[in-house]
Amino acid sequence: MVKFKTIGLVGRPGHAGVLDTLRRMLAMLAERKLAVVLDTDTARLLKEHDLPNYSRAELSKFCDVVMVVGGDGTMLNVAKYIASSKIPVIGINRGRLGFLTDILPGELEARITEVLSNKFVVESRFLLDASVRKDGKVHQLGSALNDVVLHPGKAAQMIEFELFIDDKFVYSQESDGLIVATPTGSTAYALSAGGPIMHPGLNAVVLVPMYPHSLNSRPLVVDGDSEIRIVVAAEGRLHPQLSCDGVVVHTAAAGDEILVSKKSVSLQLLHPSEHSFYQACRSKLGWGNRLVRVDD
Repeated sequence: MVKFKTIGLVGRPGHAGVLDTLRRMLAMLAERKLAVVLDTDTARLLKEHDLPNYSRAELSKFCDVVMVVGGDGTMLNVAKYIASSKIPVIGINRGRLGFLTDILPGELEARITEVLSNKFVVESRFLLDASVRKDGKVHQLGSALNDVVLHPGKAAQMIEFELFIDDKFVYSQESDGLIVATPTGSTAYALSAGGPIMHPGLNAVVLVPMYPHSLNSRPLVVDGDSEIRIVVAAEGRLHPQLSCDGVVVHTAAAGDEILVSKKSVSLQLLHPSEHSFYQACRSKLGWGNRLVRVDD
């Protein structure tokens, strides 16, 4: 049985509903006599509370679970800091879709009470590490829960690159770029670009070309333990950018080798006990509900 004694709280700034939800959470946690620590941005929101606060990079050292109030973007930002600590995280949705932050504000007290009473399910969601090999040296760039994306930046121009998987040549391509997405990210940017929806329990990665200059270029699903290497054209004049979960981490030069592989540790994501990925798809993506038969 897991016993959460200290709760880390992270809230998305600039959203009125987030502040209301944070205050409700603090009242509920105080009633249960649980310790609370905040990240520094959340502490600025809750000026009336004199609670310990730390940077997001340090927060997981001082708590047993992190509760995120915001949207999936907030969760993505938190994930890269706490995944390595193996501290679990759960999300309260104050954004739009909410595939990662699945507790609704209206059910806050009931669902958080269940979690604190050990009524939850745990999912391991793997992340991707991105690095660049340049002049014979490998430099770490960042991690991504959703996707690593090679793109032209502000210029709407095609990029030339070669793709290798486990040192085997796959293809050369001219396109607006390439999305390398985890199963978690398959319902995000990759989906908008025509990629498949993957169940989050799969050990797989999908590579989705962005507007390829070829009619036969399609998304490719590969083993999650593959090492993906993208070689920027040696004679290219463009300087494409690399993003991890939407944050630019590198501006590439001709001949750069971008390396993408699974991170050695996974994010431990908590859900309410009745959580269903398919129900989330029905709710967030507008899938049809089950037909009711006359004899049901």
